Amino acid sequence: MIYRFRVILDNDTEEDIFRDLEIRETDTMEDLHNIITQSFGFDGSEMASFYLSDDEWNQGEEISLFDMSEGMNQVRLMNETSLDDTVHEAQTKLIYVYDFLNMWTFYVELAEIAEENEGVDYPNLMFVQGQVPDSAPEKVFETEKDGDTNEFDDDYNIDDYDNLDFNENWN
Repeated sequence: MIYRFRVILDNDTEEDIFRDLEIRETDTMEDLHNIITQSFGFDGSEMASFYLSDDEWNQGEEISLFDMSEGMNQVRLMNETSLDDTVHEAQTKLIYVYDFLNMWTFYVELAEIAEENEGVDYPNLMFVQGQVPDSAPEKVFETEKDGDTNEFDDDYNIDDYDNLDFNENWN
């Protein structure tokens, strides 16, 4: 069977930027990583991870390109994880992050499971919409507003060095 994915760049522009891809269900997550990077014009040399996601696009379990855990936690690796073990009718959404310094973030959704077509080489780039910007869209991290904006205001004047007792205020 063939998995058809829509991969959407998370950006705040008016133009939608996405790619529609086809890939065999028996291919690995690393194969999906490779076609995503190629279809968006990246060289594929940066660190990347997939994250399982729910319908609200909450980030779940990580599937990493490389094991950076240094033996502390067991990490699923892309080259050891097949698509059909990760994505199916009940689990259709993934978040893909490429280049953790720039945080290129993509929403990956399984759109269809279809029969393989004769004469088509897979993975296959089916459709391209929009141009990738020169730099990653800036991420805005917001906190919940709960009224107390000066949680750490302890009435110290940090510019008044003479009245700050080093020993008294040492952590």
